[in-house]
Order: sequence, then C-alpha cells, then structure tokens
Amino acid sequence: MRARPSGRLLQRGFTLIELIVAITIVAIASATVAVAVRDRADVQLEREALHLASVLETARAEARAASLDVRWLPESGQDAAHYRVTGLPPKLVQRLGLERDWLSEPPIVEIQGAPANGRSVRLGPEPLIGAQRVTLIRGDHRISLVTDGLRPFSISKDGA
Repeated sequence: MRARPSGRLLQRGFTLIELIVAITIVAIASATVAVAVRDRADVQLEREALHLASVLETARAEARAASLDVRWLPESGQDAAHYRVTGLPPKLVQRLGLERDWLSEPPIVEIQGAPANGRSVRLGPEPLIGAQRVTLIRGDHRISLVTDGLRPFSISKDGA
C-alpha cells in the first residue's frame, strides 16, 4: 500500500484552469484551420481576376498614353489557355507581359458592355471607355472585373 502524504488528499482528474487552457487551445486551432481551408477553386479564380485586372489597367494606361485603340481578347478553341492585347506595338506587349497564359485552367469568360462583337474589352484611346464587365467562371465559382469607364477595373464577387 502507498502511504498518503500527511494531511493531503491525492488529486485525480484536471483542475478547472487546465480544462479552460485545453479548450482555448482547441478553439484557436480549429479557428485557424477553418480560416486556412478556403475553397481552392475560389482562391485560384480570385488570383486570376487580380492578375487580369493588372493586365487590363496596364494596357489601358498604355492606350491612353499612346492614343491607340487597344483591346483585350480572350482566346477560344485550342488557344483558350491564352489571352492577348491588340493595338499596342508587339515589343511593348512582350516587355510588359500583357499576352499571357491563364495562371491555371482557363475560365469561361463573359464580356458585357463591350463592342458589338462581345468578345473583346476596349481599353482606349479615350480616357472614358464606357462601362464594361468581364466575368470569369470556373465550375460554380464566378468573379467579375467591373469598371464604369472612368475608374479602374475592380473585383466584384456578388455578381451585381
């Protein structure tokens, strides 16, 4: 038999402080995991939209500076992995990296407020280009780049 220390009872279990600390650690860990586990397709589409917004604004600035009719066109068919900018000198397009592949699988591209053919975005030469919307769709995820014609292209997830 084990002798008990004089005047003290042996403790069994956990103290309230130990339980609170353990629950807090579990709560923080689960919150971190919940934030870190975003839908991968949604994140990739957002990266595509941010990248495309920078391409559109760069081409738009060059169109205004050089007074050129510049357009952005997504490719279709076998070249769907690419998009291109027309109206700028080829060396400038290459130097600025405006003709590129999509960062991942090519999205479906819908263009609204565009010229009559509906397959390009007009970026210049006028400072006011008219309201335009480029919607990128991949699976059930959608994200839009919108401009009122004066302000830069911005990202809109609500589809409004």
